[in-house]
Amino acid sequence: MQSLIENFLVYLRHERGQSEHTQKTYASLLGRFLAWAEKEKIADWKSVELSHLMSFIENERQRSLENQPEDSTRKLSSESVYLEIAALRAFYRFAEQEKLLPLNIAENLSLPRRWKRLPKALTNAEIEQLFTPQMPETESHLCDQAILELAYASGLRLSELKNIRLEQLHLEAGFINVIGKGNKERVVPVGKKAIEAIERYLRTARPALVNRRSPGNVFLTRRGTPFASVTLWWRIKRRARLSGIARNITPHMLRHSFATHLLEHGADLRVIQELLGHATINTTEVYTHVAGSRLREVHQKFHPRAKLQRGPDYAKS
Repeated sequence: MQSLIENFLVYLRHERGQSEHTQKTYASLLGRFLAWAEKEKIADWKSVELSHLMSFIENERQRSLENQPEDSTRKLSSESVYLEIAALRAFYRFAEQEKLLPLNIAENLSLPRRWKRLPKALTNAEIEQLFTPQMPETESHLCDQAILELAYASGLRLSELKNIRLEQLHLEAGFINVIGKGNKERVVPVGKKAIEAIERYLRTARPALVNRRSPGNVFLTRRGTPFASVTLWWRIKRRARLSGIARNITPHMLRHSFATHLLEHGADLRVIQELLGHATINTTEVYTHVAGSRLREVHQKFHPRAKLQRGPDYAKS
């Protein structure tokens, strides 16, 4: 059963061009099913029936979360259940297409309703606070500054930030080439502040981080190695903490802020879709809900007829 999953992961990597993170997610989710199937004495994929998949999903819905206190009643979220069903459906679709299994029994699994979570953006004050340079200007501080400026200026994903290479930078022309999900390439402009921060980092900090084994990644750790996702995540969160920002800041919030602030200042939604590298406009449309509340505030504050003006005679009537 494991070998069939390995074939599926190879397909994701080489034919679908899925990211390493996506591959690991699918491997973990399908691995949970294998562990459950082993307990149920199921030794072959051809022996799996729809009733088995439904029993597994129900078991997942009811199981307690790991690393929780013994008296915790927290269960798996509907988002996690959604991902597990999606993984099974994708795996069976592949197995049927490749004639590895005779039937796609997972197509009859219904996906739970997936609530859209509105992305959280940073305020202008938080942006100013976060982007204030840290002193003294060490190699790490200059690297962090360049990472933050590029993330906000170009709306990059965490994986795109950590994997961007020197040959993808075209700072004199004011743009970068980004390799996004599915190995799709897009061209994204870079603002003046970000260009200055990156050039300063490349000129004074990166040479001190490079060693003989360092790759061509733009951003390097103190050991001269590329950032792991968790390390880059930690560096950005540490910078937010050192900047005195109280609320929990995540790297993805910089991407959300990039899109939200563009929309608030009049950018076209299709342009934002292209800059973010979204496959469909549906994914980008979530930002219209975020910007909507801000636009209403601006309208109420500045439009001369937004507020109902009541004359002195109104109270007498």
